[in-house]
Amino acid sequence: MKTATQDETALQRPTLAEVDAFGLTHPGLVRRTNADHFLVASLHRTLHVHATSIGTDLGPQETESRGFLLLVADGVGGLSGAAEGSARAVSSVAQHLLHATELCSEMATTNEGAAVATLRDAVMVAHRALLAMTEEEGRDSASTLTMFASFWPRAFVVHVGDSRVYRYRDGVLDRLTTDQTFAQMMVQAGALTPAGAEKSQLKHVLWSALGSQEAVPEVLVTDVSRRGVILLCTDGLTTHVTDDEIKEHLARCTSAETCCRSLLELALARGGKDNVTVVVARVRSKDEEHPVRK
Repeated sequence: MKTATQDETALQRPTLAEVDAFGLTHPGLVRRTNADHFLVASLHRTLHVHATSIGTDLGPQETESRGFLLLVADGVGGLSGAAEGSARAVSSVAQHLLHATELCSEMATTNEGAAVATLRDAVMVAHRALLAMTEEEGRDSASTLTMFASFWPRAFVVHVGDSRVYRYRDGVLDRLTTDQTFAQMMVQAGALTPAGAEKSQLKHVLWSALGSQEAVPEVLVTDVSRRGVILLCTDGLTTHVTDDEIKEHLARCTSAETCCRSLLELALARGGKDNVTVVVARVRSKDEEHPVRK
């Protein structure tokens, strides 16, 4: 009898009950309103039975999860429709992926280009929705949008703006997104050091955002395994919490909810100058107790 190695176990697709994901958003201690929004969702195929003569013998009416979505959006402060814009961005992406696609693990593996195009299209649908909101409703709106879409064993990061995705795995913290700010652009051009960018007034000035004149979705294709911990956050967290501190929290993460709350509390303890949103996802270990689904 063959015994699975640690690496093979790490690549085994988790059940939905094994996925531990949680999100929190808070207005912070300065802003009156919260223009951040988030979404944690799984995609399924479902059968809605309207009438049948065979009673309960039809069998399962919902598939196991065919994909998992994590989204954060940060409405650009000062605009009249900031909060509504970020909410519309999240809902537009979710509805597009629900109704317009058949994204699943098989498609992500065998037709990666089509999966990337579908996810990018969903973000551009949200961009057009925010442009329409400004033009038709007279409420200026722009928003970041950062998505982690897992279709095991592939994962796709789709990103506009300066919210971030981090992955902690095997002792290493990777930032999977690049801030679309003028300060970061100057860093890439060699005109600013990373330390200088942190102090620059251009640190939070976006050159790309949904609903603005330019929205350029950046896409990263990577893998997903049981060993990783994923964090999505808005800049309300990273203004106050360093990457090293994020690494420490994710390294000791044994509960997505506890990790979210500890990161949020740290940002608030340091002033909470902006809205703060954190979403954490991980796969429970085999010996952890799984919650009962009701």
